[in-house]
Amino acid sequence: MHYVNAKGILSPHNGMNLYRGCTHGCIYCDSRSVCYGFTHGFEDIEVKQNAPELLERALRSKRKKCMIGTGAMCDPYMHCEEEIQLTRRCLEVIHQYGFGVAIQTKSNRILRDLALLKQINEQAKCVVQMTLTTYEESLCKILEPNVSTTRERVEALRIFHENGIPTIVWLSPILPFLNDTKENLEGILDYCIQAKVHGVICFGMGMTLREGNREYFYRALDQYFPGMREQYHRKFGNAYEIVSDHHQELMQYFHATCEKYGMLHEVQSCFQYMQEFPERYEQMTLFP
Repeated sequence: MHYVNAKGILSPHNGMNLYRGCTHGCIYCDSRSVCYGFTHGFEDIEVKQNAPELLERALRSKRKKCMIGTGAMCDPYMHCEEEIQLTRRCLEVIHQYGFGVAIQTKSNRILRDLALLKQINEQAKCVVQMTLTTYEESLCKILEPNVSTTRERVEALRIFHENGIPTIVWLSPILPFLNDTKENLEGILDYCIQAKVHGVICFGMGMTLREGNREYFYRALDQYFPGMREQYHRKFGNAYEIVSDHHQELMQYFHATCEKYGMLHEVQSCFQYMQEFPERYEQMTLFP
């Protein structure tokens, strides 16, 4: 772990990454890809120590309240967050200035900040996002070895719903020959129904592989699923988009189930929901 002073913190679309790198060890992680230009080891976490100050400066200068997103590239609740509390401090800034937050994680460490996230949601808006990959716990511990298990994440989703905070699930990735089964999809969607999630994001039944994350993924296959690397080579070669043979039937089941239980399931509608800032609060701030 090492510390840096960042030049800026918010992207043009109001997203932020407080850390760079990850210690969750997910075998499929796209963030390991060479295209992201890491100049340090992926597990050597870069901490943007001046992020709260940069965020405060950015929010203070904005003329209109909006949603702030975090967690798209690096999980804001990695192990180091327990000690550093960088995410916590940035959430306090967001709350102080009356903005909303859409936060994505695979860790139930986010429950530490339940009270603060509830305050943000009551004042403006908070959306908690969790990635769910596999219903089977034993497979989860292989695919995502250093993170909260699927059941732990689902329990966190349930707690947030009980506290009035809407939740979104990212159903990804779906790995051919591993979790691209109807049984797995049924299990995950049943969890979503039980936890009363607001929506489910699914880009398709498959995954992506490119230089950097492909090599890491294949090493994991050699360790845990001998012979499967060869299946990937024969089927997909060096393709970037890896699509399951069961894509069409699984997507049909996915959309039908979400529609039946009133969960958002079109990607664009999920993103629109997360990006929308409540008009009632904007009016309150314009006319105090």
